[in-house]
Amino acid sequence: MSRSLTKTDFHFEGQTKVYNGKVRDVYTVKNDLLVMVATDRISAFDVVLPEGIPYKGQMLNQIAAKFLDATSDIVPNWKLAGPDPMVTVGLRCEGFPVEMIVRAYLCGSAWRAYKSGVREICGVKIPDGMRENQPFETPIITPTTKAEMGLHDEDISKGEILEKGLVSKEDYEILEKHALALFQRGTKIAAQRGLILVDTKYEFGKRDGKIYLIDEIHTPDSSRYFYIDGYQERFDKGEAQKQLSKEFVREWLMENGFQGKEGQKVPEMTEEIVNSISDRYIELFENITGERFERANIENIASRIETNVSDYLKTV
Repeated sequence: MSRSLTKTDFHFEGQTKVYNGKVRDVYTVKNDLLVMVATDRISAFDVVLPEGIPYKGQMLNQIAAKFLDATSDIVPNWKLAGPDPMVTVGLRCEGFPVEMIVRAYLCGSAWRAYKSGVREICGVKIPDGMRENQPFETPIITPTTKAEMGLHDEDISKGEILEKGLVSKEDYEILEKHALALFQRGTKIAAQRGLILVDTKYEFGKRDGKIYLIDEIHTPDSSRYFYIDGYQERFDKGEAQKQLSKEFVREWLMENGFQGKEGQKVPEMTEEIVNSISDRYIELFENITGERFERANIENIASRIETNVSDYLKTV
């Protein structure tokens, strides 16, 4: 299982700071640029799992890059270049301390809450009588706080965000507008691939007073997709939807008694499980992008990244 990159320790010229997220390691260069390395770590229930998934970082980085390019006319984004299959280099922005979650269907954590009797999520009222995987009349925004590593993101309402001063009213309304426009674009692109964009998250930041889209976008780690083909039939029968997301990882964990709660132990991730997750991610990549996945050389991933990024930084 050494074919994956789960830890990095780079020292790029001009490097001033390092941040280790759940999945990405972010290096600040000259206090102006970010070198974001998409590792092969995988998280679920806000817990980083003990084994890396081969090629996962490459897939996520390349999907995100593709969608950042495809939405740059809606809102400017932080991306400047992709010098390595697992790396994006971009502008450093001051991130807003909230994530904008857009949901078009009642499923996942929202369904689990609804099934337990909850009828209001992040200040948004949900009508009685809805079923799992049913579409909302229009997509809804259910923000969360942006948690530090090891902590859980928390649901929060627009009212609470404004009351706590996490985001100004003017900026929040811009974030809402951008999030819905990005979701609409993502929905259109997904439909061209025979997919439904079910829900996703967006992160935004500010630089020189201007709002930018940051981090990843429309990847299977941040989004959930259903297949259009068979959706209605499965919904009518009350069957589980065939979907593209990492929900299958969460389901495997729940089946084995793990939901990230205190005292619970992550089940053993055998080589067979790890390889099956990698295969599913490749399926996700090819379906979401409509392109064949080209595996990068993984004999010495860290050395490859260091060389590629160092060479790029010499040009900026």
